[in-house]
Amino acid sequence: MRLGVLDVGSNTVHLLVVDAHPGARPLPAHSHKAELRLAQLLDDSGAIGDDGIEKLIAVVRDALQAAEDKGVEDLLPFATSAVREATNADDVLARVEDKTGVRLQVLTGPEEARLTFLAVRRWFGWSAGKLLVLDIGGGSLEIAFGIDEEPDAAVSLPLGAGRLTAGWLPGDPPDPEDVRALRRHARAQIARTVGEFSRFGAPDHVVATSKTFKQLARIAGAARSAEGLYIQRDLKRESLEAWVPRLAGMSTQQRAELPGVSEGRANQLLAGALVAEGAMDLFGVESLEVCPWALREGVILRRLDHMGNG
Repeated sequence: MRLGVLDVGSNTVHLLVVDAHPGARPLPAHSHKAELRLAQLLDDSGAIGDDGIEKLIAVVRDALQAAEDKGVEDLLPFATSAVREATNADDVLARVEDKTGVRLQVLTGPEEARLTFLAVRRWFGWSAGKLLVLDIGGGSLEIAFGIDEEPDAAVSLPLGAGRLTAGWLPGDPPDPEDVRALRRHARAQIARTVGEFSRFGAPDHVVATSKTFKQLARIAGAARSAEGLYIQRDLKRESLEAWVPRLAGMSTQQRAELPGVSEGRANQLLAGALVAEGAMDLFGVESLEVCPWALREGVILRRLDHMGNG
């Protein structure tokens, strides 16, 4: 059957269409994206304003049309941290449903971490052993660890690249004092969670998902996305540590000229790099592998599992 997953994230609204059935690998058939930057449309009270809600409604309508055009039989719509943490989340959800008929399921942070972990586990298989999974989104950082398909520990921290850029790095290029302050903040938040994971022992394999990690791996020398899903892409902490001060000294335009960095994400890359570097350092990770599957695939796999059991 043809499934669609509609991901209302902090940076983008992404419709992923796949051909899938229980027990089979989901095959991507179509991708439809719109950059909305909901995390940056919050007002001083933490609410998404009328303008932001109207933009979201328009983007959801476009995604619905694309899903219909591509013959989607079952649509799985969900929202992550930007909607989850908006002070008017209920109003946003009600207005989107009223105008489009789509009821967005709001995932909790730990649910995001667990579903991403499921996707990574299925990608690498049981032979990967104990997995530590890191995922930096626009609004939050998810960390999960375990040996099964359900992680032993899963946390979500408010350390997304878009959120931190908007709140901590107003300059372009940013002020070195602001960069230092954000580095301290990110590491203090991550350090609080390390003990929760260390009691499970060392991971056998460390994996990262998300656009932020893909871009960091690319500028550090990993293969281009055009070379396909199945080429191994690694990010070494040593390379990342060398890149952080370089990124801090660049303007958004200069970052956008780096290999694999999109213009829309260039302003967030430094904040993402500081979080990635802090997580790798505090968890004692020398090198990690980037996984092409993440939250959207986790949502699809969970749905297929339920169909298979039904």
